[in-house]
Amino acid sequence: MGARRGRRIFGLSSRCGSAITLADVKETERASVSILVGSRGRGSNMAAIVEATRAGRVPAKVQCVVAPASDVPAVAVAEGLGVPVAVVPPGEGYGERLVAALAGSEWVCLAGFTRLLPDEVLRRFPRRVLNIHPSLLPKFGGKGMYGIRVHEAVVAAGEMESGCTVHYVTEHYDEGEVVLQMRCPVMPDDTPASLAERVLAVEHQAYPEALRRVLNEQPS
Repeated sequence: MGARRGRRIFGLSSRCGSAITLADVKETERASVSILVGSRGRGSNMAAIVEATRAGRVPAKVQCVVAPASDVPAVAVAEGLGVPVAVVPPGEGYGERLVAALAGSEWVCLAGFTRLLPDEVLRRFPRRVLNIHPSLLPKFGGKGMYGIRVHEAVVAAGEMESGCTVHYVTEHYDEGEVVLQMRCPVMPDDTPASLAERVLAVEHQAYPEALRRVLNEQPS
């Protein structure tokens, strides 16, 4: 059975981008961004970025969503938004295949991607990869700290506030320079699940804003 329209099972000759036409001239004034998603996320941060670019709040265009498998939740969200999808499963040559899938991109945003990013990608996009983490780093970050685990740790520690951090990606988990943090309260009766929903709402504001800031800081 073939791939759905707009979705590509990635080979080294396949790219998400397309040729620029006269009708797309204005698009050349905006940065090209690809979003790398993981197997667990719902795709809501990816969607928030896409919607912010289309609304003109972020001077960028999302050219591609790259996923590890065709059945992850974020793929259906991307297809619903009309964003091209490339499927790049982990395995031999993963870094090189990711770089090929990201061809034509100027920036990469991670959304629900919980692996360490391969060195090949970091070399190809130096200081051009962003991630969002659901805590106020450096608190509650590092290997194995993702998703509900973060919120469980925050509640267990009796923290009075939490939030999210958008940061540059390095070869180490959650250690890159912070671009933006947004905060929210931890309520006395919060469960990890209720806190997760509150933090997620803040993430949807923070990620597009952080991307806007780094793009506006780039020399023209």
